[in-house]
Amino acid sequence: MSKREDYKRFIVFCLASLVVLAQAAVCAWVWYSVYRGQIDEPFWRKGNWVLIAIYGLMFALFAKLYGGLKVGYLKRIDVFYSLTLALLCTNVVEYLEITLINRWFLSVWPMIEMTGIQLVLIIIWIFGSRYIYSGLYRARRLLVIYGDRDPGDDLIHKMNSRKDKYDISGKVHISVGEEKIHQMMQDYDGVIIWDLHSTERNRYLKYCFAHSVRCYVSPKISDIILMGSERIHLFDTPLLVSRNMGLAVDQREQLQRAAKRVMDILISGIGIIITSPIMLIIAIAVKAYDRGPVFYFQDRLTLGGKPFKICKFRSMCVDSEKNGARLASKHDSRITPVGHVLRNLHLDELPQLFNVFKGDMSLVGPRPERESIMLEYEKELPEFYYRLKVKAGLTGYAQVYGKYNTTPYDKLKLDLFYIENYSFLLDIKLIFMTVKIFFQKEVSEGVDDRQVNALKDSGKNAGVSENKTEE
Repeated sequence: MSKREDYKRFIVFCLASLVVLAQAAVCAWVWYSVYRGQIDEPFWRKGNWVLIAIYGLMFALFAKLYGGLKVGYLKRIDVFYSLTLALLCTNVVEYLEITLINRWFLSVWPMIEMTGIQLVLIIIWIFGSRYIYSGLYRARRLLVIYGDRDPGDDLIHKMNSRKDKYDISGKVHISVGEEKIHQMMQDYDGVIIWDLHSTERNRYLKYCFAHSVRCYVSPKISDIILMGSERIHLFDTPLLVSRNMGLAVDQREQLQRAAKRVMDILISGIGIIITSPIMLIIAIAVKAYDRGPVFYFQDRLTLGGKPFKICKFRSMCVDSEKNGARLASKHDSRITPVGHVLRNLHLDELPQLFNVFKGDMSLVGPRPERESIMLEYEKELPEFYYRLKVKAGLTGYAQVYGKYNTTPYDKLKLDLFYIENYSFLLDIKLIFMTVKIFFQKEVSEGVDDRQVNALKDSGKNAGVSENKTEE
C-alpha cells in the first residue's frame, strides 16, 4: 500500500509539473518572439532564463493556492476555475514585470493571445490528466460504520457525487459486533467512521491505525478544538493547551489581530472606491425594477453576540418577510429578476464593504446570522454560539468550503476550523479563494423550498447537539 501511494504521488507530481512547464514554455515563446525584441536593453541569456523561471514559479504558487494542481481531487470544472484564476493572476503580474523592465507599457495583445493559447493547453491537460489518473486509480470502495445516527442519503449522495474518487459500497451498524466489522473491512479500500460515541470511535480508529486501514472520520466539535491546540514539551508527559480565547491571546496573536484590522480598512476602502461605479449601476437597476428601496438593512450578530445593521442591495420584493424570517430557497418567488443576477454573482454583498470599513465586520470571519435564526439553530445545536468568538466576516472558511445551504452543524465545524487555526496568511488565502466561488453557482444555492432555515429534517442530523453523542 505504501509503494502504491508513493507511486501515486509521483504520478501526480509529474502531471502537475507538466502543466507548469507547458505554461512556462508558452511564456518563453512569447517573450523571445515578441517582448524581448521591443525592449531597449534586453537581458543576456541567464537573465531571460530567470524571467521564465520566475513565471513558472508564480504560476505554480497561484495554482497551488487555488488547488488546481490537485490531480484527481477536484472536479474538472473546479480545476479549470482554479487554473484559470492562477493563470490570470500570473499573467497580470508578468505583464507588470515586463513593464518595469521596459520602464514603460508595451502592447498587451501578445499577452492576451498568450493567455488564450494557455487556456487551451489547460483544457487539454485537465482531460488528459484525469484520463491518466482514472485509468491508474479507480474509485475507492468504502464501508460506512455508523451508530445511533444513520448517515442517511445526504452523506452518501455527497460522496457518490464524486464517483471518480469514492464508491460507498457498504453500510454497517456497530450492533453487528467489532469482530464481524473487522472482517468486512478486508473487502474494502477504506472505511468511513460516521458519528460514533467517542469510546467506540477510538477503538475503530486504533484498529485502523494498527492495520493500516484508510479511515475517513466525520470530526466532532471537540476534535476541531483540539486540532487548534498547542503542544507543550516542558515535561516527559505530552500536553496540549487550548486557550479558547478567539484571536487575541498573546502578543503575537494580538499583532495579527491589529494587522487584520489594518487589512480590513485598506482593502474595504480600496474596494469601495473601485466598485463604486458598479454599485451605482446596481442601485439604478434595483430602483428601476419596482421603485422600492435600494438597500436592505437587517440586524445581524457579530463578535460576542453584539448586534449590528448589515447593509445589502435588496434582492427580494419589498414585503419579503411579511410571514416571518426565513432563508432564501432554491426556487424562491420572493427574489426579483434583478435579485437573481445579484445573488448568482454575489454582488448583493458589495455594500457590506461599508460594514467592514466601519468595523462591524471583518473581511474574513463567520457569516453573521440573524438572532431569530441563531436561536432556532441553538435549540438543536447549543454550541452554535461558538462562532461568535470572532468578528463576523464578509467571506470566510464556511463560505469558501461550504454553501449557502450548508447545515448549521457543518457550518459551525468549518468556522471553528478557521477560529482554531487562524493566521494572517490564512485570511489572505481565503480572500484569494473567494474570487473562485464567484463562478460556482452551487455555492449560492438556496435551501429546499419547504425549509425556513438550513436545518435538515431527516433525523436532524444537521443540528443535533454533540452532548448527546460525544461521550
